[in-house]
Amino acid sequence: MKKSILLLAVIALFSLEIQAQSVQRSDAAGGFGVRGGVNFFNFGGDDASNNDYTNRAGFHAGVYTNLFLGSRIALEPGAYYSVKGTQNDDFANTRAVLNYIDVPLLLRLYVTDGLNIFGGPQASFLMSSKFEGDFFGSSFSYDTDAITKTDLGFVVGLGYNLPKGINLQGSYDFGTSPVFKDSDAKIYNRGFKVSLGYSF
Repeated sequence: MKKSILLLAVIALFSLEIQAQSVQRSDAAGGFGVRGGVNFFNFGGDDASNNDYTNRAGFHAGVYTNLFLGSRIALEPGAYYSVKGTQNDDFANTRAVLNYIDVPLLLRLYVTDGLNIFGGPQASFLMSSKFEGDFFGSSFSYDTDAITKTDLGFVVGLGYNLPKGINLQGSYDFGTSPVFKDSDAKIYNRGFKVSLGYSF
């Protein structure tokens, strides 16, 4: 099921890329591209504030395409493998490692030819989840099925297009689905991403 979702997302990106070729701006970093970077994620929400959660570094990498709707507005679907989670400052240095496929649908507004702001909904599909820690000099790790399989949320950010198709951006992921299934705890995925991309 997970592989089918990923395959459909990639096929959709390629089909939108074909449509985008006829309408994208010649001076913008549009078209099909690849993007990756670093994540800084944590658990947020009312019930997360009572714990010693701290940001955990991860990464993301994937593909996107731009479909220009006008001279300064573009629709950007994408698909990214993204490592999220959190770290707890307890005696065992426990951490949650949550691996997702993020599928955002962003709307970009170009303030200038390079500078742009963007935002939109995102669906994240859980690929694997585990808890790790260190105890008396030894590391432990075990898989868990306590994590919600689909995380719905929003993305907002700021980007800049450099010459030769290179682009930089910073964004914030605001998860709205509780991390733990079968639980009333108001704990959500929240975090920052810093990305480097290249449009072909």
